[in-house]
Parts: sequence; C-alpha cells; structure tokens
Amino acid sequence: MSETWNKRTRAVHGGTRRSQYGELSEAIFLTQGFAYDSAEAAQARFIEAGADEFIYARYGNPTVRMFEDRIAQIEGAEDAFATASGMAAVSGALTAMLKAGDRVVAARALFGSCLYVLQDVLGRFGVETVFVDGTDLDQWREAIRPGTAAVFFESVSNPTLEIVDIRAVCELAHAVGATVLVDNVFASPVFSDAIAQGADVVIYSATKHIDGQGRALGGVILGTRDFIRKTVEPYMKHTGGSMSPFNAWIMLKGLETLDLRVNAQADNALAVCKAVQGHPALLRCIYPGHASHAQAELCRRQMGRGGTVLAFELKGGQDAAFAFVNALKIGRISNNLGDAKTIVTHPATTTHQRLPDDRKEALGITPGLVRVSMGIEDSGDLVGDMLQALDRAVGMVSPRD
Repeated sequence: MSETWNKRTRAVHGGTRRSQYGELSEAIFLTQGFAYDSAEAAQARFIEAGADEFIYARYGNPTVRMFEDRIAQIEGAEDAFATASGMAAVSGALTAMLKAGDRVVAARALFGSCLYVLQDVLGRFGVETVFVDGTDLDQWREAIRPGTAAVFFESVSNPTLEIVDIRAVCELAHAVGATVLVDNVFASPVFSDAIAQGADVVIYSATKHIDGQGRALGGVILGTRDFIRKTVEPYMKHTGGSMSPFNAWIMLKGLETLDLRVNAQADNALAVCKAVQGHPALLRCIYPGHASHAQAELCRRQMGRGGTVLAFELKGGQDAAFAFVNALKIGRISNNLGDAKTIVTHPATTTHQRLPDDRKEALGITPGLVRVSMGIEDSGDLVGDMLQALDRAVGMVSPRD
C-alpha cells in the first residue's frame, strides 16, 4: 500500500488479498474452519498463526481480515478487529480492557445502549463510571484524575450533535495514563482524524456509513497492534462477537463508495440546513457544519465538514414533530442513520425513549426534536420535501410558541 494514497484510494484498494484465480472483486471466503496438511501443521498454527493463516472464523477469516486491514489504513490505525455490530465493538473494547475497581470518565450524551453498557453491565462487575458534560473541558479536567483507566465519548453526540474536543480531552487523559476510546460513528472514517488527534481506540458501527445501504450489521475496533491483538482479540474470539465473512464482504463493497456517499450526504445536510433557517415551525436547526452551531469552528478543525446528520427542534413539541415526520415523502421513518436513503427519527419516543424524562431534558432530547440522517438523493428534492413537511407542522404550533 502506497503511503501517499489518500483515504478514497485506500478505501478501494487497501488490504486486498487475491487467490490464485486473480479475482478483481474481493472473494467471500464463506468458511468457518480451515484444513491443515498435517497434524504437525495444525499444531504449529495453534501455537502461532502467521499473517495469512487462519484457524476458525471466530478468530479470523481472509475476507474479514481484508476489511480490517482496509479500514485500519483509512483510519490511520495500526490494526483493527471487526465485530458483529457496533455495540459489539463498544462493549467488546470496554470490557476487554476493564476490570473491577477501574474508573471510567465518559460524556453523558451517549446512545442509550452505550449508557446501558457503562452503567448496568460494567457497573455490575465493579467498574465505576463518572459522567460529564462532553463539551465542558473544565468538567473533564476535574473528573480525569490519577487512577482513571479509560475515557469514553462520542465525538459527535447522538442525537443533539454536540462535539467533543478530541485533542483537548486526549491530552487530559494521557496526562494520567488513561486510554481514550472514541465512538466516531457520526464523523465517519471520511471526516475522521481521531487517531491523529490523540485517540487511542476508535470505534465504528459499520452498519452506518460504511455499509450505508441498510443491508447488514457490523462494527470495528481500531487501535495499536498491541491493543487489538493482545487485549481485544483474546476477549472477542472467546466471547463470540466477531464479524461474519459475508458481512465483511458487504462492508468492503461499502468502503469503495464511502467517500462519494458521505460527501454527497454532507452536501445535502448543509443545503437543507441553509434552506430551513427561520422557518416558522422551527425553534432551531442543529448542524455542526453551519455557522449557527455553537461549535462550528471546532467542527471545522476536527472534521473538516459538518457530517451527514442534522436535527430539527420544532416549536409545537411532539405533535409538530410527528406532523413533520408523517408529511415527508422522500425521508423515511426509521431508527438507523448513515444510509444512502434519508432517514428521520424521533429520538424521545424511539432510540432514547427508555431514558427518564429528566435525563432527556438534560441532554436536550425534547419532544420536538427530530434527527435527520441525510441520504444521497437530489438536493433540490430533499429541500422541497423538508420545507413542505415543515409547512404542515406549522399548524401544530400554538400561539404561545
């Protein structure tokens, strides 16, 4: 792999392994096991498998390894381990490295399943988690003290799109010897420089932008070779959270068009955000790539662009949010994101509905909040669809709003 290749080229060619047939498209090695020429060869492989030697699909597979190598090259990481889902990546990375008595400092604005892992799962096994406002460096500074084992946050929070300063938090964490794990799904590998900005471990739900076409689950943990092979791999291969070869092939195909799709989605997100400014149905449009976002400058420095997701907060609360969502003709109602199709989600009643009302309020997940994951449809069509749906929601706004 040429060190001069940029991300788009690496996403097409990185990590490719070809059989004796010289296939152009990556092969699917749809096998869970591997045969050996002799008992001695089997013994030797179990003692130490070479780079292109495999034992069992739960441990590794040629198609999965191609995906791991390719995504690591894109991210600028030494190595990667592919998992069955994004949450398998989050829980696997944290559980593999933590033990009873360890202390984690985390941003409180997290996806509900991440909160469950930190509070309920790890809490049951004696791991303490302290939550802070991810945008407040003073709170990070106060909470990250000597003895902190890990720091965990979403670089762009779901669904309110707050941005954590990766470089600044990493400096605080590394000063006390803590490992920094970043859930980077909203940034996507295209807009990510998290490793270069100091992150030790980067986690993706490959279900989102990497597949990006609603076909398969997947996740990936990226970091140093020592962390991936000595900490993550032993845990994952024994607990069974590895990616299937077929899903890895889908992810490889997704990587080929990732840059094109994600940049088109970011173009659409910015176009929609500009078009809806000042609409009478809206309290605000939240988009990190727009000048109205409180952290627009940090977004520019950290990601280059605002990403593929924006959020609307409607004046009329849940009634107005539902009216808007139901009036859309192009945008589809679902709870996924990062898809080629535009997807709208009402977090308070779906992805974050299990959070207590006071937690939702503290995180800004109001009844009027709608998350919009922009697709690759025509920009003009999307703007028209959003505006007509917002017009329908105006009738749900009471005079006091």
